[in-house]
Amino acid sequence: MFATRQVLFHDGRSVQRVRIGGTSQAVMAAVGAITIGFSGYGAAAATGVVATDANGQQVAHMERQIGQLHARVATIRHTAEVHAQRIEQRQALITAALTGKGDAQQLALASLPIDPAAEKMSADVVQPLVKAEGHQVALAGAAQRVLDQRYAETTATVRKLGLRPERLAKAPRGMGGPMIDASSEEATADLRADAQFRTLFQTWKKLDTLQQGVIAIPSVHPVHTLAFTSNFGIRSDPFRGTAAMHAGVDIPGPVGTPIYATADGIVSHAGLQGGYGNMVELNHGKGIATRYGHLSKILVADHARVTRGQLIALMGSTGRSTGPHLHYEVRIDGHAVNPVPFLTTADYLLAAQDRSVRAIPISTTGPAAQD
Repeated sequence: MFATRQVLFHDGRSVQRVRIGGTSQAVMAAVGAITIGFSGYGAAAATGVVATDANGQQVAHMERQIGQLHARVATIRHTAEVHAQRIEQRQALITAALTGKGDAQQLALASLPIDPAAEKMSADVVQPLVKAEGHQVALAGAAQRVLDQRYAETTATVRKLGLRPERLAKAPRGMGGPMIDASSEEATADLRADAQFRTLFQTWKKLDTLQQGVIAIPSVHPVHTLAFTSNFGIRSDPFRGTAAMHAGVDIPGPVGTPIYATADGIVSHAGLQGGYGNMVELNHGKGIATRYGHLSKILVADHARVTRGQLIALMGSTGRSTGPHLHYEVRIDGHAVNPVPFLTTADYLLAAQDRSVRAIPISTTGPAAQD
């Protein structure tokens, strides 16, 4: 292939002869082959880089799509969780309103806001939860009417006793909660629902506070069999026969008849007290106190805490007394008031309490007596 060759060159004026040996031809052929090889490799490598770049862009695009999908799923999941938490929280409030039992601190949690954009993205998934919340709003309205009626009845009963409801309960004044943009229709509806439940909570809290305050009102009978031999007010003094003020009521019975606390309280005095003889005075808070006089035996000590219906003494005829009986007083802010309304409204007041009153054993009445 590489035999010696002679090549003629004509430059237009003369002819030149060039002799190329086989070795020279072989070297030129090798150089040409190497040059062509490197050129082909470069072209092939360039084509591969372009293909790699295209594949990389496609993978990056797919990764972005997957990231967006994960973010969407996370948003939908969070929105559904918030709806579920709101349903649980509101249901607990409705239950507390209807049963009178619940933790005010837990029920007072701020409303959980939902971003409108997230709500729109999750609409198909959370639709059943939104529907359940709608039913809860209607139920909250019914519970509100029940609470309003209970509060009116309780305050009316307290007023009949000569007490102001404000003495026992104060309306909650704290307000707050997250800022929610009300520009959208969904946000406006959500704010209305939140206001509905906030009003329900405030009414329930007022009623709960009032009913807890009722525990300070003497509202059970101090003896099992209730009868009066002397009422509250001006009467003829049994010793002098002249008109005198009687600060309580006299309830007759035999010596040893059990005497019970008419409300929760703390013993402020347990011992002899002038004309009362052996006397127990209970401080029930809210400026309310009760006195139990002419006792044959005292079963509690000073500063002891007692509960409604607890046995505190036995009936007797100590002190300024004509015979065995209980002198029973109710005092408000240090002034004696007629205890009869407190005794006659006991059933209603007890119905407002969560505590159960201990059974009071039956005792027979004894001869009439007065102090």
